[in-house]
Amino acid sequence: MKVAVMGAGAVGCYYGGMLARAGHDVVLIARPQHVEAIARSGLRMEAQTFDEQVRLAASSEASAVQGAALVLFCVKSTDTESAGALIRPHLAGDALVLCLQNGVDNADRLRTVLPQHAVAAAVVYVATEMAGPGHVRHHGRGELVIEPSGPGEAVAKALIAAGVPTDISHNVRGALWAKLILNCAYNAVSAITQLPYGKTVAGEGIGDVMKDVVAECLAVAKADGVQVPGDVDAAIRKIAETMPAQFSSTAQDLARGKRSEIDYLNGLIVQRGAALGVATPVNRVLWALVKLMEGRQSGEAAC
Repeated sequence: MKVAVMGAGAVGCYYGGMLARAGHDVVLIARPQHVEAIARSGLRMEAQTFDEQVRLAASSEASAVQGAALVLFCVKSTDTESAGALIRPHLAGDALVLCLQNGVDNADRLRTVLPQHAVAAAVVYVATEMAGPGHVRHHGRGELVIEPSGPGEAVAKALIAAGVPTDISHNVRGALWAKLILNCAYNAVSAITQLPYGKTVAGEGIGDVMKDVVAECLAVAKADGVQVPGDVDAAIRKIAETMPAQFSSTAQDLARGKRSEIDYLNGLIVQRGAALGVATPVNRVLWALVKLMEGRQSGEAAC
């Protein structure tokens, strides 16, 4: 299967690399420094069970999606529509664009610029980071939950055969909200403190803060008619147990002086809560503090 990864950061490099290791024809669409490193030496995948240089193609052009049967869409939530518009002229008519992004509304937003049938939402549970140009480091997990689609079953089988645990679910919306709640509980705290999950949960009073965040998120989800599956409290505990050394993506963005996705995490809870009449003071504080830190780094006046 020909696979293109649009936005090959840590998540895209991990899943693209896993498919390449299984023999699929993969091209990573990434920043020039990563493209150059991959052209020289391949993609270094430093995982928990292996450390390999994986040979695959790389490009900095959106046109590299041409001919791909599967596009793993891994750009930041802030770039969803603009990146979708870039790949649209080059997208095969029968291609599946699988959204491997944080947040709950990216697939819906992507469908405003791409054909409805081409887009499928997914929930990603993986701890990864870019350790350097062309070097992805895997800290744990790697499961995907995808929504049903025409080629979805074949894609799921290919992912499973490549070592990626994958489920097809008719309640991906609920699963996306479950992942959003995890992100709201961990991401901002890790970003503000610049500490990994294991150390943040051990902080005095942080457990209670996280409980308050989760309670607000669940109240907003209920008011929005979302059925959140599973035991949320157990899932929250599992993150720190299985990924104690992981820094949140928001923490990694701030550490690199980049704009984060906080508007699509705690910020979305604040926005939906306001629209639905649900108070979200703890999420608002975390969102506002991360925005303040973003403004300080960019030299802008934060408000």
